[in-house]
Amino acid sequence: MDKTKPYEISKHVVLEAFQRVKANRGAAGIDNESLESFEANLKNNLYKLWNRVSSGSYFPPPVKAVEIPKKTGGVRVLGVPTVADRVAQMIVKIHFEPKVEPHFHPDSYGYRPGKSAADALAITRKRCWQYDWVLEFDIKGLFDNIDHERLMKAVRKHTDNPWVLLYIERWLKAPFQMPDGTLVERTKGTPQGGVISPVLANLFLHYAFDKWMEKNHSDKPFARYADDAVAHCRTLEGAQRLRESLERRFTECGLELHPVKTQIVYCKDDNRRGDYPETKFDFLGYTFRPRTSKNKQGKLFISFAPAVSNKAKTEMRQEIHDWRMHLKPSTTIEDLSHMFNPVIQGWINYYGRFHKSGLYPVLKHFNRALVRWVRRKYKKLAKHQRRATHWLGRIARREPKLFSHWQLGILPSAG
Repeated sequence: MDKTKPYEISKHVVLEAFQRVKANRGAAGIDNESLESFEANLKNNLYKLWNRVSSGSYFPPPVKAVEIPKKTGGVRVLGVPTVADRVAQMIVKIHFEPKVEPHFHPDSYGYRPGKSAADALAITRKRCWQYDWVLEFDIKGLFDNIDHERLMKAVRKHTDNPWVLLYIERWLKAPFQMPDGTLVERTKGTPQGGVISPVLANLFLHYAFDKWMEKNHSDKPFARYADDAVAHCRTLEGAQRLRESLERRFTECGLELHPVKTQIVYCKDDNRRGDYPETKFDFLGYTFRPRTSKNKQGKLFISFAPAVSNKAKTEMRQEIHDWRMHLKPSTTIEDLSHMFNPVIQGWINYYGRFHKSGLYPVLKHFNRALVRWVRRKYKKLAKHQRRATHWLGRIARREPKLFSHWQLGILPSAG
């Protein structure tokens, strides 16, 4: 610790910040410096950064704007900071997050330690059985529209640390550098892609939505994952009133409910009669809708329950297609297992948590892609789909651990 510096920032925290940034990986910023090249001169780079941050002379460089095509059309602009800037943001996050985290609402699940999308899905499933109606909503362009003044007021409520305040303000104002090199000044928003942004977005919505719901609609439990949320209501009138009330609240806060992704849904099941135009909604990659279920006695009934959404299934199939396994005939099946099984396991862990059989068509699609690879690899099987499938089936029974879904009994089949 250098007592001549205006701000006391430990060098150990700077190193820890780098290690966390490294674990999260990520692309290069406007200086095109990768994590690997930053790490090649780590001691010097971290010392320079510590020196500037602890003396108050650190000014964040512009954020690299990367346009990501949206599946619904248009683009989402991600802001990619430089590696050094990500480390600087992580230093502030390490100090600031523990100050706000204990105050956050238990039903805020996004980007929070010890909470996950799976937790949000589990509580939503339970509440859909208890409440007849759901208001599903999405905040349009949350990260682009956060009001800086309101946000800084919330930040000051939780810390008076001068360097935390100084750097958060500087990050909010750091311009975007567009793909053509032009700089765009920012007067609102916090870049989606910044290390500190998720904590700041959660803090903003803590006051704009979570606390407001607690105070004005305490009878309507909700689950929020960043800008995506559902609220449960006993009656249709209650859901309609909440929607109107929420529209006014978000307008006050400089935000807007997404006009297409906001809807009232009836959680229809065996016990809920009557009709309503909307009886399903998507939340965190799952579709909640009436489904045939089986009780402990083996009797079938209709339950309002989640399973992997069609949109998520399409995205997974597209990813399998993009792997182009059939164009890798020189690889071994063990190579393919190393390359792709971690992804398959991740899908099973997440999308197999509720109504696992909904994921089976994707896993069977993967088997078919493997059969294509077999036919490319072995000339004697090139024209024999059925024989190639049997060959792969024998491998699957002999070595089921190669792919996680084989252990679930989803084996290659000619059917």
